[in-house]
Amino acid sequence: MIVRRLHEIEGTEREVKAPTFTSRRFLLKRDGTGFSLHDTILYAGTETVIWYKHHLEAVYCIEGEGELEVVPEGPSFRIGPGTMYTLNGHEKHLLRAKTDLRMICVFTPALTGREVHDHEGTYPLLQEEQLRSESFSEIAMEKKGGH
Repeated sequence: MIVRRLHEIEGTEREVKAPTFTSRRFLLKRDGTGFSLHDTILYAGTETVIWYKHHLEAVYCIEGEGELEVVPEGPSFRIGPGTMYTLNGHEKHLLRAKTDLRMICVFTPALTGREVHDHEGTYPLLQEEQLRSESFSEIAMEKKGGH
């Protein structure tokens, strides 16, 4: 059994900060559940381009207002408390936060916790061998400007 509290994650390696969001990662690949679970805050007034080519994601909004736009051709969806969406077709999308958005996100396959968005908005599919030989900062430097 795994029990974690948000205050135990904040300020640790499980809290990943980027220019447009902060992601608190409750469950990761090493936890052995087959999926990862994140509590993510997207900052008001930001846009994040995301394209999970290697992962499926389900997102449930619990706070805030925003918009999800499938790119390049739409459609767009209003996001607010009680809205769930899933990217079951690996859709490239733009997430705009009108106010701070608090989202609960589930990924499969599970994230390792060291992924950084690349220039396309994609997380690489990291293997455990990479985790043993690379630090988060080394991966981030390779991605140059990713988040």
